[in-house]
Amino acid sequence: MAGLAVNVDHIATLREARKINYPDPVTAAALVELAGAEGVVVHLREDRRHIKDRDVKILRQTVKTKLILEMAATPEMLGIALEVKPDLVTLVPEKRKELTTEGGLNLSLNMDIISEGVETLKSAHIPVSLFVDPDAEQIRIAHKINADMVEIHTGGFCDADTPQKRTKAFLNIVNAAKLAKKLKLGVNAGHGLCYNTIKAFKGIQEIDEYSIGHSIISRAVLVGLDKAVREMLALVKEL
Repeated sequence: MAGLAVNVDHIATLREARKINYPDPVTAAALVELAGAEGVVVHLREDRRHIKDRDVKILRQTVKTKLILEMAATPEMLGIALEVKPDLVTLVPEKRKELTTEGGLNLSLNMDIISEGVETLKSAHIPVSLFVDPDAEQIRIAHKINADMVEIHTGGFCDADTPQKRTKAFLNIVNAAKLAKKLKLGVNAGHGLCYNTIKAFKGIQEIDEYSIGHSIISRAVLVGLDKAVREMLALVKEL
């Protein structure tokens, strides 16, 4: 049965809209855990546009399930991860002007840098996931450089504007998940998933955990965070 990890970045986005001290992503993390989520996800970006260093440090002390830190494979971020020691680091690409992460890591072009990051983290006993597009070459390279797992980018499926594109994108995700499992990698999936698109994954047993943030936080504005998490969790447990 797949798990659900909830990204609370957009609680911090709301806080930073007014440059004040609420709403607090630390409080949100406690609420999503109480609602049944198996993990809390935060992305500490280079520009600190939402999650701050302070948030990550306090979350490390308060999260009772699993703290997943998304970050770029830069010396600064690796140093922070080594200090904080999250339960899992997900290495992601990062562009200063993007609204959100736009795609997976290009392991073909950046294999040496990512490989060094994986080795640095694993030497400190921190498991590493790589955020990759649903592409066989990327999955094989992730295995080659000793990542513990991959998080498959589901944005192409969620954002597809025709049935044909959606079908092709979904097939790519399924094939990537199967290949990753064959290579003994853990398999997570995320980006753009919502209360409707998650239903398409019913019967895909290769995916261990779904990482979902924006749709849950958006729904929480209307129905409350506890209810929003529980509703998504119920959908995930039906897959």
